[in-house]
Amino acid sequence: MSFKTLTIIVLSVLITVIFMQNTDEVLFTILWKEIYVSKLLMMLIVTIFGFIIGLIIARPKKKAPLATENTKDIPFEVNKPQDDYLNHNDKKGLSDEDRDYIN
Repeated sequence: MSFKTLTIIVLSVLITVIFMQNTDEVLFTILWKEIYVSKLLMMLIVTIFGFIIGLIIARPKKKAPLATENTKDIPFEVNKPQDDYLNHNDKKGLSDEDRDYIN
C-alpha cells in the first residue's frame, strides 16, 4: 500500500470516529432562535461552509491582459538615437552636476 492510500484510510477512520462520538443534540442560538441540532450535523455544516469559503478565497485571480495584446493595430516605431530622451551622449540641457553623475 502506498503512503497516500494509508494516510487517506487513517484520516477517514479518525473522522468517522469523531463524528460518531458527537451524535448527541445540543442547543444552538442562531440570532434570536434557539434550536436543538445534532453535533454531527452542525460539524458537517461548518466543515462544508469552511471548505466553500476556502475555495472562494484561494481561487486564482483573473490576469489583466498585457499591454501588447491591446495595441496590435499600433505600428512599432523605432526612435533614432539622437531623438531618444535617454541618450546619455546628448549633453545639451544638462547641468554640470548631471554630466558628472552620468559619467
